[in-house]
Amino acid sequence: MPTEIRTRPAAWTAEFGLLYAQVQQFYAHQLQLADDQDGERWAQTFTEDAVLVAPLGRPVRGRSRLAVRASGPAGRETAGARTRRWIGMLEVHPQPDGTLSTRCSALAYRAGRLHVCAMQDVLVRSGNTWRIRHRLLTRDDDQT
Repeated sequence: MPTEIRTRPAAWTAEFGLLYAQVQQFYAHQLQLADDQDGERWAQTFTEDAVLVAPLGRPVRGRSRLAVRASGPAGRETAGARTRRWIGMLEVHPQPDGTLSTRCSALAYRAGRLHVCAMQDVLVRSGNTWRIRHRLLTRDDDQT
C-alpha cells in the first residue's frame, strides 16, 4: 500500500469545488425540467442564440425554437411512458473568456429503452446562474 500522499491538481481549490457544485445543481435543475416536460422553462436554461446539436435531426438554433421543439409533439411523453435523465462523470473546465466547457455521460431511460450519450456544453454566466450557449449530444449507438 503506497504511503505517498498525492496532492490535488491545482484546479481543485475550494473555489473550484463551489463552482463544480453550482454546475451540478444547474444540470440537476435543467434535466428535471426536461423530465417534467416543462419545455418553456427548460428552454430558458439556454441563451437566446443557443445551438443544440443532437442525433436524429438538424441543429436547433435559438431559445424560441428550443421551446417549440421541447413543447411540440416530439417532446411530449406518450401514454404512460416517462423519460428520466441522469448525468455523471461531469468534467468542468473554466475557459479564459469566463465560459465553462463541460463534458459528461448522459443517460435517458424511457419505456424500457436506455440511450447512452456524451454531452458537451459551453456554459455562460447569466446573472447568478449559468445558461447553455452550445450543446452537442452524441449517442453511443448513433451510426451516422
